[in-house]
Amino acid sequence: MKNDDYNGLDLITTAVIVLNTELSIVFINTAAEDLFAVSRKNLVNQPLSLVLTNIDRLLEDCRQSLDKKMGFIEHEWSFNSTSHVKLILSCTGTPLDDRPSGILLEFRPINQRVKIEKEEKIIQDQEVNRQLVRNLAHEIRNPLGGIKGAAQLLEKELTQIELKEYTQVIKNEADRLQLLLDRMLSPNSRLHQTAPLNIHEVLERVRSVTLAEFPERITIQRDYDTSIPEFLADREQLIQAILNIVRNAAQAIQEQGVIRLQTRILRQITLAKRRFKLGIVVRIIDNGPGIPTQLQPRIFQPLVSGREGGTGLGLMLAQNLISQHYGMVEFESRPGYTCFDLVLPITETEYN
Repeated sequence: MKNDDYNGLDLITTAVIVLNTELSIVFINTAAEDLFAVSRKNLVNQPLSLVLTNIDRLLEDCRQSLDKKMGFIEHEWSFNSTSHVKLILSCTGTPLDDRPSGILLEFRPINQRVKIEKEEKIIQDQEVNRQLVRNLAHEIRNPLGGIKGAAQLLEKELTQIELKEYTQVIKNEADRLQLLLDRMLSPNSRLHQTAPLNIHEVLERVRSVTLAEFPERITIQRDYDTSIPEFLADREQLIQAILNIVRNAAQAIQEQGVIRLQTRILRQITLAKRRFKLGIVVRIIDNGPGIPTQLQPRIFQPLVSGREGGTGLGLMLAQNLISQHYGMVEFESRPGYTCFDLVLPITETEYN
């Protein structure tokens, strides 16, 4: 592939650098020139060190990526440009299948202040949402008990078996709603039931459940980074959180659709005001209609749903369960593409 074939990358706002298999620069787009304050005129076939310094780990990740044909994500990385500007960036590496092959690097600047403010707002919103749901659950609990009690009394008065079946349905549904209320009123009741787990075993469980529920119209693809180590987490909570998001995606897809489950290792991330050397991101990507623009700012609020008949609790509960693991949920959505990122930390004691 000739350098001219990359010129379309000048049209995007993300900084992109393409390296060959020797890790020399093949192409650098306009956004990268602006971000790193360099000119690409004399950079072709030159080492990446002419653009950035302290890149030994980045180069090693690139070598492993080319060797294993697997991408990588560095969530929060401190670089120095050759113009002596310190940059906090996220970096995504994607191996290229073209001939000649190479690797495409995407760099996005991270505004630390904005990131911290965003996380603080998420925490505040979660507490408001939890309080709202608790209040709502308390209001529902009393009439729900009355409904079940009335059904039990009615059942004693009935003599026809077929009529008693209806009262049994009422009692069963009341019990199911009671369990849901108990979960909403006690969202932290299972927080400490943690054990070492493999995230891919969790994803395979979610995949099998979803395919059983939507056997005809959903295809689930897997793109796993098998180097991710085991880490301490509550298995059932993670299954529930991921299942809520995957099920939402499956329900949103009207006809045939594809959901992709992707995992990547992260390095040097900050979550809940704590710094972690390692983390993971679970990406849930679908090609459905996307989340309506007007709903996106409120999508994690209770009782907000873009689907007729939806409760609007699934995403809120997923966010709460991930936050209990000191993680966070982010998303991007447009027609034909929705991606939820579940970012979770791995503490040093878990991988030492």
